[in-house]
This record gives sequence, C-alpha cells and structure tokens, in this order.
Amino acid sequence: MFTYLQATSRRRKHARNETAEAGFTLIELLVVIVILGILSAIVVFSVRGINDKGQGSACKTDKSTIQTAEEAMFASSGKYGTVDELVTAGFLSSASNWYVAAVNPATGKADITLKAPADTNACKDFG
Repeated sequence: MFTYLQATSRRRKHARNETAEAGFTLIELLVVIVILGILSAIVVFSVRGINDKGQGSACKTDKSTIQTAEEAMFASSGKYGTVDELVTAGFLSSASNWYVAAVNPATGKADITLKAPADTNACKDFG
C-alpha cells in the first residue's frame, strides 16, 4: 500500500510540473508583443513613402507630356496653345491633373505652371 501511495504522489507532482511548464509566462508574451509592434512600425513607415514617389513620377510624366503636346501643336499649326486647346486639337487625351498651360502673350510660348498648391502636394518639387 505504501508503494501505491508513493507512486500516486509522484504522479501528481510530475503532472503539476508538466502543466506549470507547458505555457508561456506573462513577461515572455509581453516581449513578443513589443517586438511585433516595433517590426510593424518599421514596415508601416518604410511603405508609406512609396505612394509619394509614384505621384512624383506621375507629375514629371504629366509635365513632359504637356511639353511634347505643345511642341507637336506648334509644329502643326505654328502656335502654342493652352491645355484645353491641346485636348480639342487632339494632342492630349485629357486635361492635366496637376499642371496648367497658358500662352504667355509676351513670348507667344505656353508656360506650364502648377495648379493650386493644395491640390499639388506631390508635384511641389517638380514645378
């Protein structure tokens, strides 16, 4: 009988030790959460600038397209035109989202300028 009680006691102690070691401590969980938070913050800040670069490239391309359309219109008709005239003449498919082209009366050449600054935050460095 004594050996039976010893064996039962040992099994209970062994079972308590197994359940106590089976999970993570609160400190371990907090350390993992902090590490995941730091990694997610790094990813968010590194991905955030991708959109700005894309809009900047679109601004450069838009300005270049308007300049090419102006030169094509000048070669065709001998005069420069506004963006609306370029669209009407078929040199542009639509008006620009970021730039305005207006004919300068002194030089007769079209000047390309940015639209209102509130609308053109991505183009401010390319104007």
